[in-house]
Amino acid sequence: MADPLPPSLQTPSQTTATAHAKSALRSELRARRKALSITQQAHASLLLLRQLMQLPQFMRARHVALYIANDGEIDPAPIAQQLWKMDKHCYLPVLRPDKNKTLWFVEYTPDAALTKNRFGIPEPDFRQHHKLPAQRLDVVLMPLVGFDRSGARLGMGGGFYDTTFAFKQKNSAGKPYLIGLAHSCQEVDSLATDAWDIPLFAIATEQEILLTHQ
Repeated sequence: MADPLPPSLQTPSQTTATAHAKSALRSELRARRKALSITQQAHASLLLLRQLMQLPQFMRARHVALYIANDGEIDPAPIAQQLWKMDKHCYLPVLRPDKNKTLWFVEYTPDAALTKNRFGIPEPDFRQHHKLPAQRLDVVLMPLVGFDRSGARLGMGGGFYDTTFAFKQKNSAGKPYLIGLAHSCQEVDSLATDAWDIPLFAIATEQEILLTHQ
């Protein structure tokens, strides 16, 4: 996938073409992961946990944000179970009602009641559970639609993580460590990046940990 010109230098037609290309790639990669069987998904989740448990930053973390799997995303549910066993704190992203394209991180406990947000993704009630500022998280496990070996990532395009973690532009290596999660089948040869993309510390799949910024 060739790198496009920065949006500020593109003509309207070029900008539209770039957006269409990203949309087509998202559809292709989402179809790849959704084609995995229930058995394949479950096995990948357990292998992903094993990979993460080899990462010192993950093992030392006390406050870890993850997500509820949706649309064929690799499922971090076994990770949450392991973290609870290790007496660590889990958090889920919650759409902030007071700020556009920004997330809160609300504590996620085994008995937490979850309610679907406007995208149909379950969230804990921020009025009932403790919220932690993004800067105080140790590790954030983010779902990816696609990635390449340079660490470039493709998300759903909403910009929620980019907006919430914009402060990481100056220090991608320090806490919180941002780790993208994906199935290995979501890897592509090359992805274009935008100026507002927040760099990841690592990308984890069921097969490996790819360190991108240290």
